[in-house]
Amino acid sequence: MLELGFNDPERLVTVSHALSTRSRVDILRLLNSKNLNIIEIAEKLKLPVSTVASNIKVLEAAELINTELLPASRGAMKVCSRNYDDIHIALNLKNSVPKGVTHVYEVEMPIGHYSDCEVSPTCGMANADGYIIKEDEPASFYHPKHVNAQIIWLRKGYLEYLLPMDIPAGARIESLGLSMEMCSEAPNYDHNWPSNISVWVNGVEIGMWTSPGDFGDRRGKLNPNWWYDWATQYGFLKTWRVDHEKTTLDMDKVSDVTLDHLRINESPKMRLRIGIKPDAVNQGGLNLFGRQFGDHEQNIMMQIKYTMDQDEEDPVVS
Repeated sequence: MLELGFNDPERLVTVSHALSTRSRVDILRLLNSKNLNIIEIAEKLKLPVSTVASNIKVLEAAELINTELLPASRGAMKVCSRNYDDIHIALNLKNSVPKGVTHVYEVEMPIGHYSDCEVSPTCGMANADGYIIKEDEPASFYHPKHVNAQIIWLRKGYLEYLLPMDIPAGARIESLGLSMEMCSEAPNYDHNWPSNISVWVNGVEIGMWTSPGDFGDRRGKLNPNWWYDWATQYGFLKTWRVDHEKTTLDMDKVSDVTLDHLRINESPKMRLRIGIKPDAVNQGGLNLFGRQFGDHEQNIMMQIKYTMDQDEEDPVVS
């Protein structure tokens, strides 16, 4: 969620301007379901490419969207993705972040936006249109096209993500929640294929889940039509929660790791790693599902609940 208020008037004006025309609002609406390049946006909105390009610059300047140049059949194309699902504007000068009230900060991280990885075959990735890279070539995981992935699989290794920690100074973090759809990785699929999948935050392992298998007895609810029936179809939605006492997985305690161990309020970013340890008993790999694959229409979700020790007041400018 993007929080706006009088404490940052320049940002408030910039974002308000970016939302002031119907065409830019329509662009954000299109990016709600998938990433698109400028030509695709122009075709869908029946607008000139030059008009869309100028509006994209305004949205990018307001940090409402991200753009990335990716290789195309002729040169490169600018692919756009949305940054926020919600925008909250506080117009009161006082108590924009009240003391004692629990606030929620959420970030949805696309599974293809990993910052680091280490993988071994079987491995690959795909999106709603087809395979992104050639299967079983770990070097391809470093190609810029990986940002478009909607399903990623690997036999060994990990994926690491950097998540923004955009919470107010002085906030007391009460809990950290992480959820994602995942399962093991077997050739084709195998329901009896256990895998010890671990999750780390800032280098600290918060817990491990043993996936019972790689599931393919039915089609995933969100899978595109081109996806093969004999391939992995869906996973389980797993939710980790860390507070000041313990870490739980789907409400059951899995470790004694607490928020103090993670030190997530000491940096503007948080490192999240998902993978299989080299010494894990069950080296069964990992499938990670995005919004357009599996059974759950979400990417990696981070939720932070926090309170303020004192009311934040914006200074009155005379």
